[in-house]
Amino acid sequence: FQSVIEKERKGDYLGKTVQVVPHVTDEIKQWIQSVSSVPVDGQTRPADVCVIELGGTVGDIESMPFIEALRQLSFSLGKDNFCLIHVSLVPVLGVVGEQKTKPTQHSVRELRALGLTPDLLACRSAQPLIGSAKEKLSQFCHVPVENILNIHDVPNIWHVPLILRNQKAHEAIIKQLNLSRSAGPPELRDWTLMAESYDNLSTSVKIALVGKYTNLSDSYLSVVKALLHASVACSQKPSIQWVSASDLEDATAASAPDAHTKAWETLKGSSCILIPGGFGDRGISGMILAAKYARENKVPYLGICLGMQISVIEMSRHVLGLGNADSEEFNTDTPDCVVMYMPEVLLCPVMCKTRR
Repeated sequence: FQSVIEKERKGDYLGKTVQVVPHVTDEIKQWIQSVSSVPVDGQTRPADVCVIELGGTVGDIESMPFIEALRQLSFSLGKDNFCLIHVSLVPVLGVVGEQKTKPTQHSVRELRALGLTPDLLACRSAQPLIGSAKEKLSQFCHVPVENILNIHDVPNIWHVPLILRNQKAHEAIIKQLNLSRSAGPPELRDWTLMAESYDNLSTSVKIALVGKYTNLSDSYLSVVKALLHASVACSQKPSIQWVSASDLEDATAASAPDAHTKAWETLKGSSCILIPGGFGDRGISGMILAAKYARENKVPYLGICLGMQISVIEMSRHVLGLGNADSEEFNTDTPDCVVMYMPEVLLCPVMCKTRR
């Protein structure tokens, strides 16, 4: 949208009325095509296949311009150069345990009404999809049975490419894109070893994640996934212990003693402490207490973004004797400014009274 607005202000549209179609959709198509032509081999050769994920749900107003852009793109590229994989849920309702295909049928019908026909269906389900469900989906969604893929629940996410390979998903995609001559068999030996090694891990490590948004764990999804990969590399299973920074503060001991006690028990029962990023001054005191506990008890500590600021503030206050040490991000009036904005990225010129 920003690109379209800038072009309109520069006069690129020659005074024409700027509309979602064709101006926004043309921008989306141009963006996809420019990304697909970027060399990926370190030289000049572009990628053989460009994967585009369109998030959201079919029918959402936010995704309409993107669906229309993809419809136009599929028509201009031709069938051999476009493969649409539609992801849908196949739920099991009630005590009967029957796998319901109606949601997928309706979403495919909605998608076809918008001008896109899926070449493959990727069906999410708790249990493997039964044959009759696949046949019903094939009949009502106009997708061959061999192009109906089932991604059922697995012990860990690394099994997903393996079950797709076992269902010959790669062959269906290669056939659709007419890449049979250039594509080889998937190299998944190391991937298989990784998936199986995780299943066999028996020891776990407790990691206290002290944050502001612990009620919404998705806020720290990238951190959690990074911890997962790091733990597996060390042959450990991560056990994330969520600790709300505010619950560690002295004020909580008076207002909610049970939450305060539980938070400290969780922190002290963990093998290491991580404080991720965040904004604002809420919970800062609790984070500083967590960093102080880690330093005094020699508990491994990792501070990311705000967490790094917390470690600097804690060290400055309790070791260097700067009792008012603070960060310029949430206290511009501190006389002991130990974390400040970099001048080259400072948006609003704010200076601490003194800097040490």
